[in-house]
Amino acid sequence: MLKELVIENVAVIEKADVTFDTGLNILTGETGAGKSIIIDSINAIMGNRTSREIVRTGTDRASIFAEFDALGADAVTMISEMGYGSDDTLILNREITADGKSRCRINGMPATAQAMREICSTLINIHGQHDSQDLLNPERHIHILDDFSGIGDQLAAYGSVYSELQAVRKAISGINTDVAYKERQKDLLSYQISEIAGAELRPGEEEQLNEQRKIIRNAEKLREALSAAIDAISGNENEGASDLIYRAAASVESVAGISEALAKNAERLNDTYYQLNDISEDLRSALEEFEGSGDDIDAVEGRLDLIYRLKMKYGSSVEEVLAFLAKAQEELEGIESGDERLKALTEREEKLRERADELAAELTALRKAAFGRFEGEIREELRFLNMPEVRFTCEHKLGDLGPGGRDSMEFFISTNPGEPPKPLSRIASGGELSRIMLAVKNVLAEKDRIGTLIFDEIDTGVSGSGAQKIGLKLKQASGSRQIICVTHSAPIAAFADCHLFIEKDVRDGRTYTSVRRLAFEDRKREIARIISGDAVTEIALKNAEEMIQSSAGIQ
Repeated sequence: MLKELVIENVAVIEKADVTFDTGLNILTGETGAGKSIIIDSINAIMGNRTSREIVRTGTDRASIFAEFDALGADAVTMISEMGYGSDDTLILNREITADGKSRCRINGMPATAQAMREICSTLINIHGQHDSQDLLNPERHIHILDDFSGIGDQLAAYGSVYSELQAVRKAISGINTDVAYKERQKDLLSYQISEIAGAELRPGEEEQLNEQRKIIRNAEKLREALSAAIDAISGNENEGASDLIYRAAASVESVAGISEALAKNAERLNDTYYQLNDISEDLRSALEEFEGSGDDIDAVEGRLDLIYRLKMKYGSSVEEVLAFLAKAQEELEGIESGDERLKALTEREEKLRERADELAAELTALRKAAFGRFEGEIREELRFLNMPEVRFTCEHKLGDLGPGGRDSMEFFISTNPGEPPKPLSRIASGGELSRIMLAVKNVLAEKDRIGTLIFDEIDTGVSGSGAQKIGLKLKQASGSRQIICVTHSAPIAAFADCHLFIEKDVRDGRTYTSVRRLAFEDRKREIARIISGDAVTEIALKNAEEMIQSSAGIQ
């Protein structure tokens, strides 16, 4: 429960130290005294969004301190897992500077506003006039029913399947995007692959063809040169170099025995003779090749032209054209394999949709069953709150699968006998709405383990016995948890276990707000003020005393 709240330099509050009790804590005060600032400060310490406007004029920062004790098991576990201690007490600090910066601490350690929000979600629920507006929004009604029904596990199971179903559908949509484009791309890739693969290119082929073309274009010149060289070596009509070398070698050999040097020269001449014969044979082979190469020029030119045209389309070299071919084959394979993946995804989508339908049907059945109980408990609460003739029902519709199933639900109500139920948003008055909201909160409160409930002016439009019944209901609820209630209603204030009075004072042209706990006599005067206004009469004081004494005897 919230044990203590210390506020410094928040709006018109220079400093206030508020101590809360177990049971029912009531906050009252004149209009504009600063009751809303207390709630705003609690919102801030819960990690909710705030702004620099909260900082008191003339100061550089606002500071809020809160101490909680008797924490529930969920809160202790969360605080321990976050690394902020493991005791059943909690201290929160938050500072907001005049330039809008915020600093948070949990049990003295630096923290984030998000961490504060997560922890406080297990400690406090604030119910204000905006909650009544939730009742006027039909889209919120199914969430209220789900909170009551306790189908969190079933919702989570359905949500998991639905999320996967949506992911599969998104993947299918991606594959199906612009089917015509993909078909055109398949045709283009198939043509490109066929054109390049059909050419049967080889790395380095273009260089070889260019060399071959150069030889063919110079074939006549090569033949003349080679023929002349062959004639010079082997001879034609006259002796050639080979014959002359042979004769020279024979002559030197005839006298080789006389001198070792001459023997070596004879050997060298013989080697030269054989080398010349080898060269002559090589030249004859080359000449024979060139003799028949003239017929291949068209094939070489045609091949080079094909390579040129492919390079114009697909790359600046044969290697780049072959790289383009590999990439095109990979892309075509990806598109074609996409068809297989589409088939697998479509089968998966069908199974997920069937499973989602099954789980959605279970949710529908659980919600319908829960609404029977919910309606009965709401009716009992409203009967207690002076709305005995009310009829509370629900209109249920089935739609397409969505994040929460197929169901949509809207609360209908009839407040007068003989009148058919109509949408809650169109029929309920302000006072009726406040009591319906309290009934809903009381029914839901039994389903959670939140230790502190805060009600901010839930008595709007309610007076007399209706307000007295609301006070009694708050008193009963405070038997199992701490209740903090801001009210303008004397019958509600009379039920307080701890009555806190918020008052403002103007000194030296500035407004100062303070909070003090009221003893019996001060409580009586405050309730009398609420009854009769600033001019407190003896009759009002007597009425206030009777209210307090009467309420004290009710548990």
